[in-house]
Amino acid sequence: MIRSDRRFWPLATGLALLAGYVDAIGFQHLGGYFVSFMSGNGTMLAVHIVSAEGRPSGAVSILALLLGLFVGGVMIGTLIRLASPRYGQVAVLMLVAMLLAVAAGGGGWPALAMVVAMGALNATFERDGEVSIGVTYMTGTLVKIGQHLARMIAGRGRWAWVPYLALWAGFLLGAGLGAWLFPWCGMVALAAASGAALIGAGASWWLHRAP
Repeated sequence: MIRSDRRFWPLATGLALLAGYVDAIGFQHLGGYFVSFMSGNGTMLAVHIVSAEGRPSGAVSILALLLGLFVGGVMIGTLIRLASPRYGQVAVLMLVAMLLAVAAGGGGWPALAMVVAMGALNATFERDGEVSIGVTYMTGTLVKIGQHLARMIAGRGRWAWVPYLALWAGFLLGAGLGAWLFPWCGMVALAAASGAALIGAGASWWLHRAP
């Protein structure tokens, strides 16, 4: 993150907040499955496979579907970035906004659009074909915080950990907002997430046009 253009740091933090918000709503709506934290879903998949002892498990099918949809979302977002290197970020965020609007329309299959949206969101920040800022998973961010705090103690830098802390705090704040709003608004709460993604697309367009 610290090697990325600093002008995009606030956008990254805002998108991390968006991801936390959607993940909390998805977790509650899907009854304990994640829509952006795929490491957690992978762990649960392994546990359910082992505990099934040869018997078919509905949870295994659901988790496999979520993982597949997430990877599909990453692929779609990456293809968009490859097709338009300059404004692909804008297009990805517009796609995320559209998918979240679909998910806000009701439960059932439309809700799975959240997973595709979170997969695509990971293509927002790319450098040399790789994700440069992860906005939907925070384990790596916590590792970076620890690494840069250690470097600060060793006298090899002072504030490099701060952007990563902001990213993690944004995700945590978003998750709290999603957890708070879902009992009141249900899936309609995703309308705000869709609007936020559109705002992010506008911010990205402005940043790319700025000299």
